[in-house]
Amino acid sequence: MIDELFASTEALDEIRLLREGEDVVDALARATWSVLAEPGDGIAGALIHALGAEEALRYAIDGTQREGAVDALLDTADARVRRAVAEGRRRWTPRVEARAVRDAVRGAREVGAQLLLPSDDLWPHALDDLGANAPIALWVRGDPRRWAATPRVSMVGARASSGYGDHVAAELAGDLAASGALIVSGGAYGIDGAAHRAALGVGGGTVAFLAGGVDRAYPAGHHGLLKQIAEEGAVISELPCGAAPTKWRFLARNRLIAALGDVTVVVEAGWRSGSLNTAGHAASLGRPLGAVPGSITSASSAGCHRLLREYDAVCVTSAADVRELCGMAFDGTPAGASVDPERVRVLDALGGRTAQPTIEIARRSGLSVERVLSHLGLLELEGLVHPVGGGWRRSPS
Repeated sequence: MIDELFASTEALDEIRLLREGEDVVDALARATWSVLAEPGDGIAGALIHALGAEEALRYAIDGTQREGAVDALLDTADARVRRAVAEGRRRWTPRVEARAVRDAVRGAREVGAQLLLPSDDLWPHALDDLGANAPIALWVRGDPRRWAATPRVSMVGARASSGYGDHVAAELAGDLAASGALIVSGGAYGIDGAAHRAALGVGGGTVAFLAGGVDRAYPAGHHGLLKQIAEEGAVISELPCGAAPTKWRFLARNRLIAALGDVTVVVEAGWRSGSLNTAGHAASLGRPLGAVPGSITSASSAGCHRLLREYDAVCVTSAADVRELCGMAFDGTPAGASVDPERVRVLDALGGRTAQPTIEIARRSGLSVERVLSHLGLLELEGLVHPVGGGWRRSPS
């Protein structure tokens, strides 16, 4: 099938039109992978990282390879990895169909969508922090230059939001977007919709990640909103046009919302809300996490209270609190400057409100006390931290 696909004049012509005459081999291979693999498929991501999209696809579909590349890769892997690759091939094979790839590319052209690759200048490299689970490609309706704006605030919450939640989401998103922040969310009912509308209402930037193809407005009631986001911001998916949203794809989509944002704020969430999944991804990526408190008797805010108690989320009551979180995300490092990973680990271990003793900072960062003290001294000179009662805390942004 792989030779059929790459020899197909129709498929190559479609991808050339979509990519405006650029080298199409990697684009066609990645478009095919978006059809074969589910979002966040780490085995597919690892193969592509090791072999390149075309060579990985050749092995995944036909079991063929060039110059023993796959053998060399698997010979260094343990039995568990080899079994995972074999299972991956069993997952991808039933989806092998050249027509499905052609339809995906043609569908993107029909709705004016772009296929964005990791090698492109406009690729959002914040998503690369997901490692093997990073998207293979992105289908985008709108202007991908939008996500170059900083800071980027991911704002999520309950679909069945209360009036309080909608009000807070609109106040936060509107204030932040008016000052130049990009609002990132998922286009859903409730908090997502309130955040998107507020950002658009002040002429600010917003992008929406979908759990299905960018040609399908979901939920249907947000058809007009998503159309406006595509016109004034961007609607994004790692799934090809025609793909339907599913429960798993919503969960997988959440990791992209968390990764693109410099900070994540959960406005309102129940105890088992899917928004906690997004918060978990943000925490695992080391992104600052905020949560808006609600009434202690409100089930709609139980998830936010859980984040404050169990995830060390920062209490957010105003846009100023979010800006403080954004200051934590950037650590005062000038754009384009190299980042010392130890410095980042020390700053990640510090809270903005509660002072931490040096030994606790060392424990959280995984560095020696001596290294921590060295970094704290430099950070104090830069005005980013200050000593408080035998401990240390971040300075206000």
